[in-house]
Amino acid sequence: MSNSLINQEKNVSLSLEDQKKLEYSGYRFLGSKGHSAVKICHWTKKSILNEGFCYKEKFYGIESHRCLQMSPAVPFCHQKCSFCWRDLSLTKTKWVGDYDDPKTIIQDAIHAQNKLLCGFFGNDKADRKKLEESKKPNNAAISLAGEPMFYPDINDLIAEFKKQDFTTFLVSNGVIYEKLANLQNEPTQLYLSLDAPDKKTYVDLCTPQINDAWLNINKSLETLNSFDSRTCIRTTCVKHKNMFDHENYAKLIDLANPDYIEIKAYMCVGYSRDRLTLDNMPTFNEVIDFAQKIADLTGREITNDSEISRVVLLE
Repeated sequence: MSNSLINQEKNVSLSLEDQKKLEYSGYRFLGSKGHSAVKICHWTKKSILNEGFCYKEKFYGIESHRCLQMSPAVPFCHQKCSFCWRDLSLTKTKWVGDYDDPKTIIQDAIHAQNKLLCGFFGNDKADRKKLEESKKPNNAAISLAGEPMFYPDINDLIAEFKKQDFTTFLVSNGVIYEKLANLQNEPTQLYLSLDAPDKKTYVDLCTPQINDAWLNINKSLETLNSFDSRTCIRTTCVKHKNMFDHENYAKLIDLANPDYIEIKAYMCVGYSRDRLTLDNMPTFNEVIDFAQKIADLTGREITNDSEISRVVLLE
């Protein structure tokens, strides 16, 4: 490798080889520092073909064909969750390399998404109106991979999305508590993952890479009620692993007092198949049963659901 390439590799979060590996899976990297990427969501494609849409469209009115699925921190996370569909061998627990600015990330994300969707213009089954609208996405799902709170300019990224008339749905695992608590520019909807009712289950299932992860998540739950934005607790149900102790789940949810609760089934896809099996994927009825018990204990109601995505909404 030449000296110029060696120096280039030192300043990026993911090596060019690892970036290329993810590009085979549909990722497109943004900027020049190898930490942010976009990937076309399955439901974006389905929506353009009028073959269905994401549950977020049913629950919250987000148009699937105008949704930008992205991450500013692809390889960075303090957890290695067994149910994660991503390649955990690439996961880093400390920021590595320089970072791109928010304007560059958003500009490149829109451009990359348009390039990835250009083939639909030659598809007779594609909805022409939706295709034209897809050129100007208006919602950012900041949830593709990694923990977005790792990105040093996360505040400015959210602000820049808002400046460009995007709504933002940001998903956090809550481990980087202080940064989350001090978030100056709030997303349209803030998701906090709650995938265990107690520390032991959390450690077994999510494999935290730092000692205080569970404590930090609890602190994040405590601060969630202070946000002005819409808030949501999301629980990924993994059969035989975390679908028990509803009472403790309810206590933690009451602590956070979110606007919404999403109870969603683990889906046996991607790299998670190396760690779990189809037997760990609950049926839709099992998800409903779990959600109803949480609803009863928290004084909430099931207000919506999507059977194809195996997800239930509580309010």
